[in-house]
Amino acid sequence: RLLDGARLCAVVDPVAVDGTTMTIRRHRRRRVAIDEFASPEVVGVLRDLVHRRSNVLVTGATSSGKTTLLAALADTLPDGERLVIIEDTSELVLDDRRHVVRLEARPPGVDGVEPVGLAQLVRTALRLRPDRLVVGEFRGPEVVAVVEALNTGHDGSLSPCHANAAVDGLRRVETLVLQAAPGWPLTAIRRQVSRSLDAVVHVVRDPAGRRSVREIIEVVEGDGEPVGRHLVESGRKVA
Repeated sequence: RLLDGARLCAVVDPVAVDGTTMTIRRHRRRRVAIDEFASPEVVGVLRDLVHRRSNVLVTGATSSGKTTLLAALADTLPDGERLVIIEDTSELVLDDRRHVVRLEARPPGVDGVEPVGLAQLVRTALRLRPDRLVVGEFRGPEVVAVVEALNTGHDGSLSPCHANAAVDGLRRVETLVLQAAPGWPLTAIRRQVSRSLDAVVHVVRDPAGRRSVREIIEVVEGDGEPVGRHLVESGRKVA
């Protein structure tokens, strides 16, 4: 991580066959308002989800705008709320005026320093009296701690997840929980996931680079295949 927060990734010979390759991922300096992601009626749905303290999963492909939309949603939160942000690598940039506590995972050190994983940070975050949890992208066993936290009264949380559609995001969470807790029955996992998440917002990027909200579903609780009732479909509010 560079001094300005940008992330550098370098691949060197012999892994990089054609020579050293380097990529720098820079944070967007211009803040993107929630209105830039959707029509006014869809923005109204997003604002309503946030202010009703729904637990929202933001899904999308790589570089579709999940983190940018997450920041835009956080900007609509009431002033004075305490946000605890938990990330594998810090990249979510919020308004400096907000009450934010940032936690970042730590890999094991070559000198024997113990790692600090996301699951441990989630449990720590619950002791920091958060009004809302903002958890970085679900990737591993931390999802179990998050699902358990969301099922114990921590409403209004926001999290991103790689998926090709809103319902696929629920399947992705199920799969991660099953990998982390293989002894859990699938029906119990599905019940837990559907009770912990209230809505899924799917964001896409078109060929011109514009990012927009494609669909929003309200999660239907159950222990079978994931089911969602569309609030927004194909970028339009469902009547």
